[in-house]
Amino acid sequence: GQRAESIAEQYLSRQGLTFVERNFRTKGGEIDLVMRADDTLVFVEVRFRAGTGYGSAAETVNQAKQRQLIRAATAYLSTRQVDPKLACRFDVAGVSSGDNSE
Repeated sequence: GQRAESIAEQYLSRQGLTFVERNFRTKGGEIDLVMRADDTLVFVEVRFRAGTGYGSAAETVNQAKQRQLIRAATAYLSTRQVDPKLACRFDVAGVSSGDNSE
């Protein structure tokens, strides 16, 4: 949960993305992290897996979850003052039990 989100946020920040918001909640779902990369608003789904025996964390984002993320992002864009010139994208940040913030 929160620890995985913190690890993902720190990693993405080191990659040059800027933090915008965490845990945006709406009736239709939640966006774990909203980041910005230059002229792109990035909606990040953070997934934690203790191991890879059943696939990677990213593989757990099925079509239903993708639809939920799209609904939540649409709500975000309609409730926040976002520059209409910004592009938007969705990223999945997979965190495993061996990851840390070092």
